[in-house]
Amino acid sequence: MGVVRRAAPVAGPAPGALDTEVGLRRAYTAYGAELYRFALRQLGDEGAAQEVVQEVFLRAWRRADTYDPEIASLRSWLFSIARNAVVDEARRVAARPWRRTLTDAPQDSPTAPVTDGLDRAVVDTWVVEEALRRIRPEHRDAIAQTHLRGRPHAEVAAELGIPIGTLRSRIFYGLKALRLAMDEMGVER
Repeated sequence: MGVVRRAAPVAGPAPGALDTEVGLRRAYTAYGAELYRFALRQLGDEGAAQEVVQEVFLRAWRRADTYDPEIASLRSWLFSIARNAVVDEARRVAARPWRRTLTDAPQDSPTAPVTDGLDRAVVDTWVVEEALRRIRPEHRDAIAQTHLRGRPHAEVAAELGIPIGTLRSRIFYGLKALRLAMDEMGVER
């Protein structure tokens, strides 16, 4: 009879192997879903939880040389990175609450935060006002008079003492500047 050799079970990456693609894939396969569930429970947002998991493995890859299996298991080390990433994500959202409100999942989603229409309207108004402050005054006035107040172009042009074509140009370039300002603010359309 011949000797039967069995391959060693693959439980996870070898210590220090997180700096290789194979090691990182093994770690992701072993712990990715668990890390995702942890982040989802903490943040209540599927997209943010996915970003946290991605950030965990990016940080693990960058700092693979700091992992010491004698101090902690790989799972514990990854979860400590995840805790920090969750805190960073929560701080990012707290620093820009309007961004999360504008990009939230539909309200019938089980993970969508509960906000009423008034809160959303207040945040939307604040975002538009802030973006309007960032554009040139003549563009801001043209947009405010025609789009926000609903006044006819001819009336606004006569009041400002400019040709109607100039008013339309200000509106056109003002809207372009407004989109750019909102992009700089991180508002996703």
